[in-house]
Amino acid sequence: MAAGGMRARARNYTILKYIFMVLVSVVMLLPLLWMLSTALKGDESIYAYPPEWIPSTFHWENFARGIEQAVFWQKFLNSAIITVTATIGQVLSCMIVAYPLARIRFPGRAFWFYCIIGSMMLPSMVSFLPVFKVFSAIGWYNTWLPLIVPSWLGGPFYTFLLRQYYMTIPTSFDEAAKIDGASHLSILFRIIAPMSLPAITVIVIGQALASWSDFFSPLIYLPDQSKWTLSLAMANFTSQYHTVWNLFMAIALMYMLPSVIIFFVAQRYFMQGLGSLNTVGLK
Repeated sequence: MAAGGMRARARNYTILKYIFMVLVSVVMLLPLLWMLSTALKGDESIYAYPPEWIPSTFHWENFARGIEQAVFWQKFLNSAIITVTATIGQVLSCMIVAYPLARIRFPGRAFWFYCIIGSMMLPSMVSFLPVFKVFSAIGWYNTWLPLIVPSWLGGPFYTFLLRQYYMTIPTSFDEAAKIDGASHLSILFRIIAPMSLPAITVIVIGQALASWSDFFSPLIYLPDQSKWTLSLAMANFTSQYHTVWNLFMAIALMYMLPSVIIFFVAQRYFMQGLGSLNTVGLK
């Protein structure tokens, strides 16, 4: 009887847990469902009261109209080039910086590591003005370089993440490779990098989402509309007096689709990489 009661309680707990998870998921999905509903409405149905969750007629042409008005594919290509280039740079630079901090003992290693950690506490707005002046002085204003080059210099958080993950890998792999005559770069890219795929995936997802959704930097550095990213094109859809909400929501859905696909494809590695932060201490 006691065992049966425990199994019944466990079963009831599992059922309640799944019900709670479903309810939370529905609440989280409501904004997305409302975006899809608005994107499929006609111009006359946007402000209908009471609001219609399911449009009487699906206006799929809203997507085509939005693409045309936003010059979507040109801005999509601009954003894709910036995102891919910045992500590659972030991954490579953080891998190279994190490797000696984790695998090579040299004087001042702890000092440089704590300098990187300390730089994460510096608000980005503090350095914005001097960085803007430098980029303008060297002729990078109205180019994509200010949006790409900083990612090739390594991000402190991602460097910290990779350093932590590298330290969980036994040094015996390095020693065996050195006996075979492997250099540090060979050890990094042929041994350490394949074993650090979860942490690298975190960097790919984080940097890709940051570059794709960045609004402030393109707004400051790109006055030429032909060089605009998709985030600026999205902002151009709204105005102080009027916003065509069905077209705006249609473009917003297409804008967020690459981010959703990237996350769901790599979410398993993403969670593993975040878990690596707790595996070793700051030493």
